[in-house]
Amino acid sequence: MKSTLKYGASFLLVLFLFFSKGIVASEKGEDVIDNARLSSQTQACIGCHNTHTPGIVKDWLSSRHSKVIPSEALKKNVLQRRISVESLPGELSEHVVGCYECHSQRPEKHKDNFEHLGYKINVIVTPDDCKACHPAEATQYAESKKAHAIKNLMENPVYNALTNTITGVKRVENGKILSERASDTTLHETCLGCHGTKITVKGMKKVNTKMGEILVPELMNWANQGVGRENPDGSLGACTACHPRHSFSIEIARKPYTCAQCHLEPDVPAWNVYKESKHGNIYSSKHKEWNFESVPWVVGKDFKAPTCASCHNSLLVSPGGEVIAERTHDFGSRLWVRLFGLIYSHPQPKSGNTTIIKNKDGLPLPTTFTGELSSEYLIDKTEQEKRFAVVKNICNSCHSTDWINNHFTKLEETIKETNEMTLAATKLMSNAWENKIEDKTNPFNEPIEQMWIRQWLFYSNSIRYASAMTGAPDYASFKNGWWSLSENLQRMKDWTEFKKKATR
Repeated sequence: MKSTLKYGASFLLVLFLFFSKGIVASEKGEDVIDNARLSSQTQACIGCHNTHTPGIVKDWLSSRHSKVIPSEALKKNVLQRRISVESLPGELSEHVVGCYECHSQRPEKHKDNFEHLGYKINVIVTPDDCKACHPAEATQYAESKKAHAIKNLMENPVYNALTNTITGVKRVENGKILSERASDTTLHETCLGCHGTKITVKGMKKVNTKMGEILVPELMNWANQGVGRENPDGSLGACTACHPRHSFSIEIARKPYTCAQCHLEPDVPAWNVYKESKHGNIYSSKHKEWNFESVPWVVGKDFKAPTCASCHNSLLVSPGGEVIAERTHDFGSRLWVRLFGLIYSHPQPKSGNTTIIKNKDGLPLPTTFTGELSSEYLIDKTEQEKRFAVVKNICNSCHSTDWINNHFTKLEETIKETNEMTLAATKLMSNAWENKIEDKTNPFNEPIEQMWIRQWLFYSNSIRYASAMTGAPDYASFKNGWWSLSENLQRMKDWTEFKKKATR
């Protein structure tokens, strides 16, 4: 009872101080706001959280959400808009986008919704909540491979076997290594840290806070901001993977450090390759002079070398206002080829849900083990050419036609050669299986199989990314590149010969 009274008194005191003092606008650009632009519900939220979680409030105060009423945003011309909704409901048209505006959306859909000081609050803000103002972006994202990232990994028996083989605890019994299924904890902080976890609500629990005891939902596999997170409202994904809360900054999303959280060596060395490339060289030297906030993003004015976002999803225009590439939040929609080998590089899948793919051998893979394409599930030549044209148009903003054509001719040859090196490794592994040197029951748990994994998951990928991103010679040669690709193949051959002799 004392705790409850103390809580109530503190809450009222905070509200009194907040409303009486307010947060006064500053001409110096400090993170402040006029209370008149806040909804009464958000004012109540900030009344407490400004004292007890000030970092969250200050971060939000730095955001565009805290400064612009969505109805004001709709008055901009179409290219300058950061929202794609055509009309707004009353509750979103009269105030800036505050705590309550995001955390109260569609409570009937949210299993994580709970009663909090007289308000119905969702713990997790999901893409379907953001959809209230950003419907085009949310719809595009929902169709992407990123949105299906946990499903594509964990509901594919082949990839799931690889995941468990790598991350499961190992025990030794009678001289043999036995692998257990990976724990939820390990998966959460390894593969699913990027792919996303499945958030479920176990029930309610009491937690002790600075203001006393509070009853909150008990969430399993939370906190997580993986790109394919399965949310309590049934939606897929986390906008905060790229636009972290509570600033939701377009600047952060456009800078390559954000992508680098997951896209780095050894398996997806995009960040490492980018840093070594000439584009990355220019970015590292000059990015402090660039404008990462502007919409649309003007090539040559706002930035002078591409980042991940400019090639993959940003709305780009010329200095004269001509659209170079439309904004998209389906991050594969501009890509015609999938550099990431599974196990070979191949055309992009038609659907973001790749669990539907079946190859000629009945496995849920985009190619067979010998490289034959699962063409029924992959984009055709016409779609490949359409996407290729979009990317070439972006490149053409800075480069000549001859430069661009030569670059992509080189990339095409690199894809062909690295696929051949993966096939060579696959033949050695298949030979080991046929001769009973290794057991193919689990294709990921024996030495030659793990060398085979390195061939396509690390080395071939590294070379292809280096080729695609205009010059990262060390990653194509000595840093997980051709040196490793060739040495690994020889090691596989030597291991096979060694095992043959050992079993005679």
